[in-house]
Amino acid sequence: MVDDRLRGILDLVEGSLDEPELSGEDLAGRAYLSRFHFDRLVAAAVGEPPGAFRRRLLLERAAHRLVTGGDAVTDIAFVTGYGSLEAFTRAFARAYGTTPSAYRRGDRTDHTLPAPSGIHFHPPGGLRLPATQRSTTMDVLVRMLDHHLFLVGEIVDRLDGVTDEVLDRPIELSVEGIDRDPTLRSVADRLVGQLEMWVAAVGGATAMPPQGATDPAGLRRRLDDVGPRFRTLVVTPLQEGRGDETFVDAVCDPPETFTFGGMLAHVLTFSAFRRTLAIGALETAGIDDLGAGDPMQFVGGHGADAATITRNRAG
Repeated sequence: MVDDRLRGILDLVEGSLDEPELSGEDLAGRAYLSRFHFDRLVAAAVGEPPGAFRRRLLLERAAHRLVTGGDAVTDIAFVTGYGSLEAFTRAFARAYGTTPSAYRRGDRTDHTLPAPSGIHFHPPGGLRLPATQRSTTMDVLVRMLDHHLFLVGEIVDRLDGVTDEVLDRPIELSVEGIDRDPTLRSVADRLVGQLEMWVAAVGGATAMPPQGATDPAGLRRRLDDVGPRFRTLVVTPLQEGRGDETFVDAVCDPPETFTFGGMLAHVLTFSAFRRTLAIGALETAGIDDLGAGDPMQFVGGHGADAATITRNRAG
């Protein structure tokens, strides 16, 4: 995770890109640091002196603008902090090996320059930071599963806040083959029961598990029991590289063969639909603190619920 002090300095540099005339003393003052301490801190954190770091980001922004915008090269030179076109052209050619005009005629889409920190300009006006630790497909998949188990628990916990009439009220949207005539109670039951069914199937059961309690407290007890067992059941073989290992599901008639990876893909896909139904039903009942149940922040650590974002429209 980016240190809070470094995060503040990066925010400061990011916010200063539209003020290329700022001096090193100005930036240090905004960080409430001496110039000496500011320079040492930035150089130690990003591997470049702050002046070189900021000039590189401004040149990367200039390269992006040359290719994607219609501004004159002279105008781009000035907003990049150079007092003349000649000075900008020399600096740009040293960095990119060609003149700004020639660069504009090219078809490059990657405008990054070599950087020890991996921090680069990201259009339209921000910074792109490297991951603080290596992440694999397995890591993402496990976090998606953890988000699913977490969100089902949040849904179940909120069932206590509605009446039986709301729990059993038909949900108007249904998809044949997934859940017919769903209610909030039946959807919550299926979210938990799906985990119970797969735990039983992998364990060699030949019949569906018995129906469990469907009141809010009973659903929570069932989830607390089956959630950790399902997670271990799936995560262990995936972490050991055995995602394609098969097992026979004798609960099916006739028995079917599945892989652990395929089972997890099935659970996450169908459960996403059921979670959405449950969250919509809760919102209709006045319980709207779950948003859209978006896993973005849970899995990635940054970013808001994408369903709540207003995006610019073309045209």
